[in-house]
Parts: sequence; C-alpha cells; structure tokens
Amino acid sequence: MKKYKHVDYLWDKRYENKIKNNEVELLIYRSNLLGRDLRITNFGGGNTSCKTIEVDPLTKQNTEVMYVKGSGGDIGTIRREGFAALYMERLNHMRTIYRGLKHEDEMVALYKRCLFDLDSKAPSIDTALHAFLPFKHIDHLHPDAVIAVAATTDSRKLTKEIWGKDMGWLPWQRPGFDLGIKLYELVEKNPNLRGIILEGHGLFTWGDTSYDCYNNSLNAIEKAGLYLEKAFKKKKSFGGKKIKSLPKKKRETQAAIIAPIIRGLCSGKNQMVGHFTDDKRVLEFVNSKELNNLAPLGTSCPDHFLRTKIKPLVLNIKPNDNLKDTIKIKERLNGLFAKYRKEYTLYYEKHKRSNSPDMRDPNPVVVLFPGIGMFTFAKNKQTARVASEFYINAINVMKGAEAISTYKALPLQEAFDIEYWLLEEAKLKRQPKEKPLSRRVAIVTGAGGGIGKAVTKKLIEEGAVVLMTDINEENLKEAAKDFGKDSHKILVSDITKSKSIEKLFSTASIAFGGVDILVDSAGIAISKTLEDTEEKDWDLLQDILVKGQFLLAKNAAITMKKQGFGGDIINIVSKNALVSGPNNVGYGTAKGAQLHMSRLLAAELGQDKIRVNVVNPDAVIIGSKIWEGKWAEGRAKAYGIKVSELPAFYAKRTLLNEIILPSDIAKAVAAFLIALKKSTGNIINVDGGVAPAFPR
Repeated sequence: MKKYKHVDYLWDKRYENKIKNNEVELLIYRSNLLGRDLRITNFGGGNTSCKTIEVDPLTKQNTEVMYVKGSGGDIGTIRREGFAALYMERLNHMRTIYRGLKHEDEMVALYKRCLFDLDSKAPSIDTALHAFLPFKHIDHLHPDAVIAVAATTDSRKLTKEIWGKDMGWLPWQRPGFDLGIKLYELVEKNPNLRGIILEGHGLFTWGDTSYDCYNNSLNAIEKAGLYLEKAFKKKKSFGGKKIKSLPKKKRETQAAIIAPIIRGLCSGKNQMVGHFTDDKRVLEFVNSKELNNLAPLGTSCPDHFLRTKIKPLVLNIKPNDNLKDTIKIKERLNGLFAKYRKEYTLYYEKHKRSNSPDMRDPNPVVVLFPGIGMFTFAKNKQTARVASEFYINAINVMKGAEAISTYKALPLQEAFDIEYWLLEEAKLKRQPKEKPLSRRVAIVTGAGGGIGKAVTKKLIEEGAVVLMTDINEENLKEAAKDFGKDSHKILVSDITKSKSIEKLFSTASIAFGGVDILVDSAGIAISKTLEDTEEKDWDLLQDILVKGQFLLAKNAAITMKKQGFGGDIINIVSKNALVSGPNNVGYGTAKGAQLHMSRLLAAELGQDKIRVNVVNPDAVIIGSKIWEGKWAEGRAKAYGIKVSELPAFYAKRTLLNEIILPSDIAKAVAAFLIALKKSTGNIINVDGGVAPAFPR
C-alpha cells in the first residue's frame, strides 16, 4: 500500500480485479474513494468521468460514450444513475456551433441532445471540462491543499515551483463551455502535462486507466500538502492567537444558550435548521489575530461560497459574556445582523445584471463566535452540516494561502455572477419541493415506545429533524435504527429531573439550533384499585406524567421564545383524562392533570404564538411498551377478560369498532402541525369513538 501524509490511499487491487474491464464500475469505485476524504473534495463537490466504448442502441455500432457526474451528485456516494452518459461525437460537434463566451450558457441546454442514456442524470455545467480533454479518465477535485495554492496572489509561480512542468495553470474563469475549450487548448500545446490548476478553483488530473487517474490525483494533492507542511513550520497560522477558547463543556454551554437566539435572527426570511462545531480548525481561525481581516474577504472556490454565502458573520460577543439575558443579547445582535443584511443587499444591488434572479435570503449561513466555535444554518440538518464542512475547507484554504503567500478571494462581481447564475438558479428550481415540516426541529419523548417511535417516523417523513429521547437506552437505540443520519439524534433522559430536561434542550440547540415542536409521549401506566394503590405508585405517575410535562413545557417555552417564531407543544394524554373507570385512580388523575395543564399552557403561551394541543389515544395495544407489562393484566382483570382478548375488547366497545395503532396517533400529531395551524387548547381523540370521552 502506498503511503501518503495528506491524503488516504484506499485503492484495493483485489476489488479492482473483480470489476476489471468494466470502466463505469471502476469510475464509480474511484469516485467513491476520492469522495470519502473531505480534504480531497467536499460533499457534492468535484466531478469525475471516463470515456468508454458502448454499442449504439440504434445503429448497433460501437460508439464512444463519456460518463460524467451529473448535476447535483456527490462522488463519495454516487452510483451509476448519478452519472450522465453522453455521445462523444455529439459533444465534439458542439464546438463547431459555439458562438463565443457571451453565448456559452446556451450550450448547456444542448447537452441533453447528446445523451446516450436517456435515463441519465441531468448533465452539469462541468460536462465540457471533461469532454474536450483527450484522456480516458479525468478527475476534477477541490483539495484544500491545492486550492490554497490556487487562491494566492502568486498562484502561477507557486504552481511551477511545486509541480514543475507536470502541471499547467489557467487564470480564473467561471466553469462552462469556454473553460472546457481552454483546458483542451492548454493540453494540446503541452501534451506532457499531468494536470492543470485552475486559479482560485481547483485541480484537473487524468490517466489512461481509472487506477492511474486515482494515483495521479493523490500524487498531485500530496505534493501540495507537503509544500504547505513545510510552510506551516515557519509561520504562525493566521498571525497567531488573539483570544483563548473556553474549555469544552463551557463552550457547549455557551453555544446551547445562544444558538436559539442566533437561529431566530437567521430565520428572518425562512426558518432555518442549525449545526454547531467547535472543531480545532475552526477555533484556530476564530481565535486568531487575522480573523477580522480574512473573514470579510470571503471564500475563493465557487463550491465553497455557493454553500456558505460569500462571507460569514462574526459575532461581537466575548466568549465569557453572560448570555442568559435574552433581551440584552438580542439588542446587541440585532444591529449586527441588520448590518449583514444591509451589506448583502448592497452586494446584490451593486453587482446584479438585468436578468439576475431576485435577491435570495440576505441572512448569514455561517456565524463565527470567537472562543466558542461556528454555527451554520440552512433549510435542513444535512445542508447545514455540509455548509459547516465547506467553510472548514475554506478555512484550510485561507490558512495554507497565507502560509505561502497572500490569500486572494474571488472578485465580488465574479462571485455574484456564479451565485446568481441563471444556470445555478435553474439547478435550485430542480430541487424537490420542501416537505410540510421542513426546517422544523422536534423533541419527542418516550421515543423508544410504540407511539413515540411512530410519531418520530411521521415527523421525519414530513421533513422535520427529531431529537428522540427515552429513559430506556436499549428501546431508544432500537427505535432509532431505521432513521437516517441527519434526520435525528438520540439522547437518554429522565423527564422527572430538571437537569436532565435542561440537557435535553441544550442538546437540541447544539445539534439543530433550537426547538419548534415538543411532543410529550413519555408515559407509564399503573392499574390498581384505590386500596391497592401505594404512595410510591401515586408519586411515580405524578412525576412522569405531570411533573415531566411541566418541566418539558417550561424549557420548550424558554427556547421557543428565544427564537421568536412560536412553536408547538403536543401532549399525548389519554381517553382516561375525560372518562372515569375502575381501578384507575392514580393514572386517571395524572392524565386529567396533563389535560388541564395543556389548556392552561395554551392560554398563557398563545401571545407568543406557541400552540398547545392534546392527542387523546385509547387502547393503543399493538406496539406499545406500556401494554407489555402489568398494566395490561390490570385492565384485563378490571374487565374480567384475558390479556389476549384486550385488542378486540377495546375495538368492540368503540363506535367505529376499530383497533387503534401507534401510526394513528402520529397522524393526529401531524394534523395539528400541518393542517390545524390556527388551533390551540384543543383535543383530538383517537380512540375509535368512545362516547363518554367526547370533550364537548
């Protein structure tokens, strides 16, 4: 195995032999290996290609076909369907009808007429950059170490110094058809080149085989990494340290306190989901002497600023400041955010073209807090996390560029022309429609149980991100295993303990920026006669059902008020809150308290646009953790039947004669959140129709 210091060599020759002679499978393999290393390229960034011979389905003759990453794909996870397959003959013919730089955008629509596979992913604007280079396998990557060289005032000179005659260099130009021609012309004049540096942008490398291309890419990146490594030993990063970071736990405490406030300020136009990191690379930058000089310059690589905006917002708060006075902190930050929005608006107005799309959200995506870390905000958790990764790449680029020369950001007009490029706008419009609960953050208690898991599943399906919590870690992990990485987070907690609840909301604030939805599904059931009910039974029911709901609602209200755009509290109560039954004094009393507390909270919190509603289930036996224990035995005994007869018994006593499932409760929760947005203090019974439980 080859040894590198600044990239990971991951190629497995045994796997290569299994797929040998299948150029497309080798392309997929190479792409996935390159995309796994964020130092090489970001999520969704870069593109790879190969040219191979296929049989034309019409002529039955051999024809050359190029497979290249399609629009919006990610090479780290790409599969065959993520590539566009195009006839090389048609792509080459496009050069004969090209009308020049002013008309290059019209060429993108013609890529569709070059498709070999009609089910291909939409071809990207980088298609021509691969098509015209006379090589079988090509990588276009955005390695931090290489862009650090490309984004300096001495980029051309450094390229020659590091790579010698092996590497070509082209000045900055927006990706497109014309740049594809310039790449071809440079190689035609210099046939011995092994790669090309694009100023401020990235790296092109190639090879006769997929393996050769992979090695060529790693070698080129490694040379840049080694060059930077020597430079870092001679010069303090970012001019040295200006302030000192707080200890880890204190950083997280401060981040959790301020995150909902920042989220509220970033959500002036569209509600956002957040991500926080105190990665050592971030702290080195935000604590440095050069922070206030470098951050306003913005990023250089188009892939970076399309995800992060051209520049971040730096908070004017000290790491040790008291952040608990929400009103004062908001007063300090309001002006700062207003200034950012004004500057972004001026940037738009100054650089817009006659046909530019309307101005997008002027709020920052990246917020830097010296001594604490970095927040990023976007429409969902994945996009916010990826924006964070991209800005860390930008930090790496600035660090490297300053170590070997002077960092050079992209000119603002060039940046604007990419950010508001009509082709980029068309790409945004192709994205799927957002789901009803997109941009919303939920906490679901009792998430390890049947109802809690069903509610979590429904919220995620509708677009929300969920912090799942339960006191039983095993149940919680089992419930969460079906949900994707960026859709949820789990945390074991005891809702009867104030500190545990505070940690729950702090975790949600750090993980997602705050909380919009609280669904309290945590429950316990004890069925005993009055004489058999012990004081410990009473206390346990009151603690979990009543005290727990109170503590959750209190912390939810605090977080939601910080954000300033309202929220939803939905309590899963019970038919027993309305109906009297035998052997039920402790449980029924606690459920009655839950119901009335919900009405009291609705009356108090309405002025803050925080809605409080109740879902009353009954006899949710299938999938329920409660019904696995003595509660089922107690209820069966109360009605003089066997435990196995309970589902049918409860169904028969309803007006609809229906068995109630956890998913039915989840649908009622979703109804409050999606369809009944002007409802508060209300109850939805999901019990199949129990007349004594009619609330009115």
